[in-house]
Amino acid sequence: MLANIRAHSLMVARIAELLAKKLQRTSSQPPDLQLCVSGALLHDIAKTPCLSSGENHAKAGAELCRSLGFPEIAAIVAGHVVLPDFSPERYAAGIFSPVEIVYYADKRVLHDQIVSLPERLDYILERYSGGDTCKQEGIRYNFRKCNVLKEQLFSLLDFAPEDLAGLLAQQKSPLAAFPEFSANRLASAAESTYITTSTDRKDGAVRSPAAEPSVYEDHKV
Repeated sequence: MLANIRAHSLMVARIAELLAKKLQRTSSQPPDLQLCVSGALLHDIAKTPCLSSGENHAKAGAELCRSLGFPEIAAIVAGHVVLPDFSPERYAAGIFSPVEIVYYADKRVLHDQIVSLPERLDYILERYSGGDTCKQEGIRYNFRKCNVLKEQLFSLLDFAPEDLAGLLAQQKSPLAAFPEFSANRLASAAESTYITTSTDRKDGAVRSPAAEPSVYEDHKV
C-alpha cells in the first residue's frame, strides 16, 4: 500500500472510530466498533494495484477481502464510494451500519486531511468528472445522499461535523485500540494475494474480468 494511501486510510479510520464510539452511547443499535475501524483501514486495500490496472478499486478490494474469508469487511470496501443501501428511514431511527460510517468518513478526508463535504465534492468533480455532465450529476447525487446521512448521523451526536478535526487532535490512533491488528502487514499480505491470484493478462497487469466502472473511479487518493 502506497504511503499516501496508507495515510489517507489511517485518517478515515480515526474518524470512523470516533463516530462509532460516540454512537455506542446514543444509538439503540450502534455499529460494531472493530468492523468500522478495520473496514476503514482496509477500504482502499486494492487501490495501489488498481492504479496500474485502471480497475474499480472498491469492487476489486471487496473481491479480495471476500476471497480471504472476510465478507463483512468486503461489504464495507464495496460500499465506501457509493452506498449500496441508502436508507433515510433507518437513519432516522438512529441505525447506521459500518458501511455507512466508513462511507461518510471517507468523504471527509482529502489525501490525509479532514475537509468538509463541499470541499471533498469540489475536488472529486474537478479530478474525476472529466467535464462530463452525466458524471458530474452522478457525483453530486452521491454527495446529496451523503448529506442526508450526515444530518441524521449528527442528530445523534454531541458535536457538529466541523468539530471533527479538533476532537481527533485529542484522540489516540485507532491502532492503539486494536494492538493485535497490523494494517501494514495485512495490507501487504492482501495485496500480494491479489496480485498473485488476479494476474490473468499476458502483460502482467492486474485485471478482474468482472470489473465495472463506478460513478467515478479514483486513480489517486
